[in-house]
Amino acid sequence: MATLLLSAAGAAIGSGFGGTVLGLSGAVIGRAVGATIGQAIDRRIFDQRVIGAGSEAVDQGRIDRLRVMTASEGTPIARLWGRQRVAGQVIWSTRFLETVETTTVGTSGGGKGRPASPTQTINSYSYSISLAVALCEGPILRVGRIWADGNEISPDSLNLRVYTGTPTQLPDPRIEAVEGAGNVPAYRGIAYVVIEDMGLAPFGNRVPQLSFEVIRPAQNSEYPDFSQIIPGVAMIPGTGEYALATTPVHYVYGPANRRTANKNTISGQTDFVTALQDLSAELPNSQSVALVVSWFGDDLRCANCTLRPKVEQNQFDGAAMPWMVSGLSRANALGVARLNNRPVYGGTPTDQSVIEAIKALKSAGNAVTFYPFILMDQLAGNGLPDPYGGSEQAALPWRGRITGNLAPSMAGSHDATAQATADLDAFFGTASPSQFSHNSVGVSYSGPNQWRYRRFILHYAHLCAAAGGVESFCIGSELRGITQLRGANHSFPAVTRLRTLAAEVRAILGPNCKISYAADWSEYFGYHIENNVYFHLDPLWGDSNIDYIGIDNYMPLADWRDGNDHVDAHFGSLYNLDYLRGNIAGGEGFDWFYASPEGEAAQQRQPIVDGDWGEEWVFRYKDLRGWWQNFHHNRINGVRAAAPTAWMPASKPFRFTEYGCAAIDKGANQPNKFLDPKSSESGAPKYSNDRRDDLMQLAYYQAMYLHWTDPAQNPVSAVYGGMMLDFSKSHAWAW
Repeated sequence: MATLLLSAAGAAIGSGFGGTVLGLSGAVIGRAVGATIGQAIDRRIFDQRVIGAGSEAVDQGRIDRLRVMTASEGTPIARLWGRQRVAGQVIWSTRFLETVETTTVGTSGGGKGRPASPTQTINSYSYSISLAVALCEGPILRVGRIWADGNEISPDSLNLRVYTGTPTQLPDPRIEAVEGAGNVPAYRGIAYVVIEDMGLAPFGNRVPQLSFEVIRPAQNSEYPDFSQIIPGVAMIPGTGEYALATTPVHYVYGPANRRTANKNTISGQTDFVTALQDLSAELPNSQSVALVVSWFGDDLRCANCTLRPKVEQNQFDGAAMPWMVSGLSRANALGVARLNNRPVYGGTPTDQSVIEAIKALKSAGNAVTFYPFILMDQLAGNGLPDPYGGSEQAALPWRGRITGNLAPSMAGSHDATAQATADLDAFFGTASPSQFSHNSVGVSYSGPNQWRYRRFILHYAHLCAAAGGVESFCIGSELRGITQLRGANHSFPAVTRLRTLAAEVRAILGPNCKISYAADWSEYFGYHIENNVYFHLDPLWGDSNIDYIGIDNYMPLADWRDGNDHVDAHFGSLYNLDYLRGNIAGGEGFDWFYASPEGEAAQQRQPIVDGDWGEEWVFRYKDLRGWWQNFHHNRINGVRAAAPTAWMPASKPFRFTEYGCAAIDKGANQPNKFLDPKSSESGAPKYSNDRRDDLMQLAYYQAMYLHWTDPAQNPVSAVYGGMMLDFSKSHAWAW
């Protein structure tokens, strides 16, 4: 120690003299003098003894006492919910175990004309300890990440046992081995960890300050928690060039200069594998996954809109897995829009990674729904004509806003004309199934260089086939502005083209794959415009190649306001599950509606009635049962058609291809709202204070689970023998 201190002091003193001596600076000379004096002092302080002629022993890394994390009597037991980082309390530890490793360097033998050299014996000391750390009240779901002195470490690097705090857990065997059988409590009701033989060398031969990420579901004596109520998830973000790969991939920038593309956790595994393991641990009842994969649209006018796979950058490719999507290489791909010199989204997942993800999901026991997704990436200042009448198209808009040259409500719109059909033909394009082929490693395409909707869907149908198939395939999602665009004579050309795609996907993926379209919750049941009631999607829902009615369900479950003087205040709390459950098939969109913003502000609720035909379910978007169990009759100019549509009552189930609620104050008022400063769609739910609220999200999912698993609310079809809603294949947004 004196060597180090006096060496530094000598350098400081010597540097003050300036100049050089024999080419050496004053600082260097000062450092050498200080080190020499310090070494002599060190020899006296540490009493290094000579062992044999010309030999000395050096002790490395030995400590004379051990500082352990604070363990205080009477400390309250923490109670937490959700995902929290906690330090915990040490409740047991062993004495530290000292291990000595002796090595000898040098030689004592001499030779002719060479004197004997000294030997040196080096004793290297290492230490380990076993300890138990109480975390919080149990039971917990699991322990996730672990930090030592603020740095994340891999749980696999520790001999770690986790006790979740169940009422029946038994004493730890290592503690019993030290303290004796019968002398060790089981700490029932307390979640704790035992770390056995933890090496202390990486932490300077001391016990580090440990903290743990604890996942504990919200506990309620009456209602189930997240681990029990989520049947499936949508796997997002749907972007990231190698986010779905199970093979590690690096970007190579030059010799000895590379960056990982898909290993960003301490687990040492790829991000997708880590996420899949976390999913299995945290949501063990989730057995269905919607795999989201995105292409990018560039215009809200359907005739002008191209759909392309895009990359984050064009210069550097992934080693061992060059980026390739639908025959397009990285060098030839367009880049995702950039904001502040950063891409606003990740790139489209490369085809090889999608195949790996599908196989990994199936190997983990998940039913896979393939979910092709459109992200619009035009930014502010795009200068594109806005079909909704704005000065330009909004930034990062919702795909459901893709429409004709002008929205149907705008003067000069092509809606309800033959030109609308031509616009939609341009959007869908001309790619045909015969222009694609696939093998076990990918898909090739031989058609024209045309980036339109049919190429998007047919490419992924072939890619799913290359991966060995999927349980379900969606031919699109939330294209509300497209499906509601009318051709001449009350026709809906996009619906006809989706039916054609369904038949072609069926031919590619075979009879066992379930095929559908994921309609927006405001779209699935019909289209009401100009005194007309169209069941415009019924030709699709009734098609023999469609197996279920897909709904992205973000219907409101509340109309809550602050204070005690609003209409629903008598329920006592927004988290009241009777209140939320009652609004799944009730409340706004079922019993009543608001006729104007002013009426909404005053909560002047207007009843939903059908005075002409007594079919209130026609106007109730929440009335799934009414829609499902009845024949449908279009009403053109207010006249109810005598013949029903192609829909046959109770002939196919619903699935919620998406459903969910943000963890935000009053999220149940508008579950479709989210916060994203980059997007024009960003916004908080009605009457929200914008604050995070995890209990709101939990209450929403509990209400949905309790309602839709109740046979009284989810009847069985006499046609196909299953429930009206296949809740087991419904996907919470998002994982």
